Amino acid sequence: MGPRRTQQVGVGPSTEQAYISKVVLLGSTAMGKSSTAFLHVKNDVRESVLTVGCSFFTQLVCFQTATIKLEIWDTAGQEKYHSVCHLYYRGANAALLVYDIARKATFARAKLWLRELEKAFLPDELMIVLVGNKTDLTAQREVTFEVKEEFAKSKSLICMETSAKSNHQVTEVFMATGKFQVRSRWTGNSSREMLRSLPALSLAQGSATFQKCCAKSSVIH
Repeated sequence: MGPRRTQQVGVGPSTEQAYISKVVLLGSTAMGKSSTAFLHVKNDVRESVLTVGCSFFTQLVCFQTATIKLEIWDTAGQEKYHSVCHLYYRGANAALLVYDIARKATFARAKLWLRELEKAFLPDELMIVLVGNKTDLTAQREVTFEVKEEFAKSKSLICMETSAKSNHQVTEVFMATGKFQVRSRWTGNSSREMLRSLPALSLAQGSATFQKCCAKSSVIH
């Protein structure tokens, strides 16, 4: 394991009763997975760096009714690491399937990851979000809205688009996973029907809905 880096990014409510939510990022290499996780946790843009093995981040997210400790596992996208990725998504509560909207081949790769998750988890056991990254490259889009929406609907997936470069909906993706955990804890309902009915999140500065508390990160080789 590489050196551990710690950063304080804010102060929130007491975290003594924090629930743990494991979130894994899956997708091809150069999808912006690491940049997305780094931007959300550190609130900073990270230049593209090839992930070796897996990077690990933690963040406390404080909602009105509970505090969620997000354990974010950013897996390497290179083919040589594919055989060990199941070690990282084992026991996950949520998975982000990341693809590049300007590269159709990466969308096909995301579908392959979904097949693996469907073999490893029961239908209602895992929240899966299909994340089309790099919306800043809309002019070069190869995966249309219609295609990704139709696929997401057929699989009952949450479907979102982001840009780590322009910080478009990055926080919303991770907050959706935390909000899902809060709802499932309080209602006992973890069905995909509930996931599809998640309302838009209020993310204004100082919002009472949630507050980032603190974050840590490290690299696992």
